[in-house]
Amino acid sequence: MDTRHLLQISTETHRDGVVELQLRPGRLTWLPHGRERMISPLHDTGALMVYADGVDDAHIGLQQGAIRDDFDFGPVVMIRGDVFSRCVGDLDPGLRGAGFYALRLMIQRMGKIVHIPEALYTFDSSAEAQGQFDYVDPRNASIQAEMEQVGTGHLAAIGAVIDYSQVRRVDIYEGDFPVEVSVIIPVRNRVSTICDAVRSALSQSLDCTMNVLVVDNHSTDGTSEALAGLAKEHPELKVITPECRHLGIGGCWNRAIDDEACGRFAVQLDSDDIYSSPGTLQRIADTFRSERCAMVVGSYRLTDFDLATIPPGLIDHKEWTDNNGRNNLLRVNGMGAPRAFLTRIAREVHFPDVSYGEDYAMALRLSRTYHIGRIYDELYLCRRWQGNSDARLDRATLNRYNSYKDFLRTTEIEARIQSNKAT
Repeated sequence: MDTRHLLQISTETHRDGVVELQLRPGRLTWLPHGRERMISPLHDTGALMVYADGVDDAHIGLQQGAIRDDFDFGPVVMIRGDVFSRCVGDLDPGLRGAGFYALRLMIQRMGKIVHIPEALYTFDSSAEAQGQFDYVDPRNASIQAEMEQVGTGHLAAIGAVIDYSQVRRVDIYEGDFPVEVSVIIPVRNRVSTICDAVRSALSQSLDCTMNVLVVDNHSTDGTSEALAGLAKEHPELKVITPECRHLGIGGCWNRAIDDEACGRFAVQLDSDDIYSSPGTLQRIADTFRSERCAMVVGSYRLTDFDLATIPPGLIDHKEWTDNNGRNNLLRVNGMGAPRAFLTRIAREVHFPDVSYGEDYAMALRLSRTYHIGRIYDELYLCRRWQGNSDARLDRATLNRYNSYKDFLRTTEIEARIQSNKAT
């Protein structure tokens, strides 16, 4: 069967029945004995599919939760011929952009996909790399719809789908809190931006009480002094310095939501970002009230340091739907900003004490059980500049981040499987 139109890749079948798939255009050159080294695990270990590293092109192992459609296998994979034929025969012929994604999830359900941590090839690409925000680009909406269909089908096949009828609305008025809304700002060494962030929070117009909790994670660049000056002028600003000197962003969030000053709704603001209007917090509070949700997520616009819009502009994550967003969230790497949490429920779960993916972990956990409110209008300006913690990530850091998020997805999938078995 000619599968190129379906998989959008080139295929080659070797004499031993192994199918070699080149996943993207470019010149692939095998190192001495590289092809043989890549094929051998298919015979020696019972693997159904293998992928390997290239020169200066390291990849990560495939966990159960690695179901994001942008998982990087590199430019080439090898698949057992009988497995390839069986899976291709089961592929939906109507797929136009999700063919390989569907194929590899089928194989993932059937058996082992093995990563070979050896450089076996060089590759000169003739195609542009996928952009970080391609999956929220409206021009890719039809392909993303296919990806969602395939990803949700995989979750259904392994018993991990959460039906919307299973999620709960909450009593947002349960418990006593000193204020209704708290803006949470973890910070370390952001003297050039922290005052903008705090003033953005303090300038909000609300029909209820609020405060700002800044967790100063032992800054050394003048951030602490700048915050002390602001606190003298604004009694609604509380600066918290944690006793522990080894907290990540998640640990700072936990310190804030556990503080006696934290309000009913805890709303995120990063130390180098600002709210896009004085009405942001009111929109979030109104959504908590009207939808009785455990979490509210807004939309943001990417800007440079001076707040000029940079591509792709508005990030609204409209791929989220009430009906299937909590399942589709396992396929993508995020869901928007600002993120806000019902404090009493966040206190029950808490954030992992890491500095990347802590909010994604909380979103996965809450979406398993509770209704999530979404606001698709711009509420937030996310500044990209040289000092950002996610600016110019090297490959090792990107691999570490992706591996951690795949771990979060793995544990969440396992939890959802167990939850479904119990119901």
